[in-house]
Amino acid sequence: MKNVGEAPQEELAAGLRSDRSTRNRVARSILDHGPSTVADLAKRLGLTQAAVRRHLDSLVHENVVEPREQRVYGARTRGRPAKIFALTDCGRDAFDQSYDKLAAEALRWITERHGEGALVAFARERLAAQAEAYREAIDAAPPEQRTEALAKALTADGYAATARSAPVGEQLCQHHCPVAHVAEQFPQLCEAETEMFSALLGTHVQRLATIAHGDGVCTTFIPRSGSSGDSTTRTTTPASASTAGRNPA
Repeated sequence: MKNVGEAPQEELAAGLRSDRSTRNRVARSILDHGPSTVADLAKRLGLTQAAVRRHLDSLVHENVVEPREQRVYGARTRGRPAKIFALTDCGRDAFDQSYDKLAAEALRWITERHGEGALVAFARERLAAQAEAYREAIDAAPPEQRTEALAKALTADGYAATARSAPVGEQLCQHHCPVAHVAEQFPQLCEAETEMFSALLGTHVQRLATIAHGDGVCTTFIPRSGSSGDSTTRTTTPASASTAGRNPA
């Protein structure tokens, strides 16, 4: 599989982080000031209207904001009223940091009352429905494009994922993690995700880095089919796959 884009991985990651940061600023401005026009956002954020439109297109695609017709009070002027953009319920939820605290407290309660096994079971069950949706995309792709298909499916869920060739396989990079703050306290979430990737791709995978661990990107190595380690690790137990998720680096 070809590298995604022509830029080196570090430059691609930096560009994605910059875009994500600017999109967050756009969404935050709408949260703070209410439904806004492109001109309003451009003036507040010091961006061109073209740049604002580009980021709004991404936010609309991610279901963070939605376009609406601006209400006009009094006499209507000539021409169509400017379109305004408002946060969706999903977009508002993304800014409610209390959910992170609540989720961490709930997982801590599960662990203290029922043990780590219950926490692991919860993490796996949480990803089960997500995995089924991804499986459709992966099974429809040729073997050599399955990692890229998984990256596209993850991106659609907000993980900003890319796939690129590596010396003896491929790397799946997630440039955003919606549960990073909780996973920092409960790495079992990362481990369950690593197991999911292994099951979906039909081979042992190795987690090299995680955002929750303090790395800039969640990076998972997928060995090339037929390479050493692929045929010998298909029967790897979940415990072994989980160890990779702890990111010993």
